[in-house]
Amino acid sequence: MSSSAALTRYQKIYQVVQQIPAGKVATYGQVAELAGLLGQARQVGYALYRLAPNSEIPWHRVINAKGQVSQSPCRKGTDALQRELLEGEGIGFNRAEQIDLKTYLWQPASSTLKAPGVKGIPETISQQIKRQDRENNQ
Repeated sequence: MSSSAALTRYQKIYQVVQQIPAGKVATYGQVAELAGLLGQARQVGYALYRLAPNSEIPWHRVINAKGQVSQSPCRKGTDALQRELLEGEGIGFNRAEQIDLKTYLWQPASSTLKAPGVKGIPETISQQIKRQDRENNQ
């Protein structure tokens, strides 16, 4: 069955992540919402962890809500690889090891997304960008 109802959670997540263009990032929470899995950001992390580092799915374009690469000893060095891949796409990091979400956050038009339950960028992402701007200006 090829209907969206038959897709697993991981398949829904992978569908969304495959659409993030080079030079842009999405947050775990954003991917969860776009995949119809509101409030399940950790599921996104689990799904991406299962991918091989050389996967065709651009796992490296998903970061945490602070605009940072999530650090974990369980990732066996892929933290550094993720940063390297992002920098290779022209994404910059500031002194606090953050990516400017205002500049690099992927903002898809809901009409162009190919995943079930897509509504667009959640308001919480906009709030996170504003908070990051305030923190950077202090």
